[in-house]
Order: sequence, then structure tokens, then C-alpha cells
Amino acid sequence: MRKILIVEDDEIVQDLVNATLGGDSRYDLLQAFDGERGLELAYEQKPTLILLDIDLPKLNGLEVCRALRSDPNYASIYILMLSALSQHEDIKAGLEVGADDYFVKPFSPLALLRKIDQIFGN
Repeated sequence: MRKILIVEDDEIVQDLVNATLGGDSRYDLLQAFDGERGLELAYEQKPTLILLDIDLPKLNGLEVCRALRSDPNYASIYILMLSALSQHEDIKAGLEVGADDYFVKPFSPLALLRKIDQIFGN
């Protein structure tokens, strides 16, 4: 079973991702509502994929991504930014700190599911 960590402070988005992926027995979903807890869970659980918001309390998503990419033990985790920040500079900043891809909110649950299937080669 593949672990997916959702680091998102918006409960509605957390619920949407859970509804989209939660019924799939291939995935074990982990949740954090702030960047600090998200980073702790990433270190404890070493998920295969992290769905990471940028605008988070305690540590922002860019800081979380930068911390994971700087540690060789966690640098290979696939990080998909999910953010309402949609300007070219925002997307560029996410990719520059090491995110593998960037989804702008609001996003289609079907598009997210397709992307995750692509990531995992399903």
C-alpha cells in the first residue's frame, strides 16, 4: 500500500482529497493541517507522495519542500503542490524548491486522480 500525505490546512480540500482517494485500497492516506506536522509525518512515515499546500500555518509548503529535498533520505518523495497561488512566479517558486509538479486550486478531483495514477504508473 502506498502512503500519501496530504498537508493542507483547508478542511474542505482535505475532505475533497479524502473523498477522491479514500475509497481506494491501494492508498494509505495521512493528514496534516500545518507544515510543521506535515514535515514530522513525512519524516516518521516516509510517504511515497505528498500533496502539499504552500500557504500553511507554522511552516509554509515551500519550507517543507526545501527541508525534504535537502535530506537525501527523503529527497525522492514525489511532491505535488496543491495551491490557490496561481501566478507564474508562485508556480516557479514551488518548482524551484523541488516540487515535482504543481496543481492550482480549485482542481478537478478526476484530474488529481489521473495525475496520481500517472505518478504511480497505474
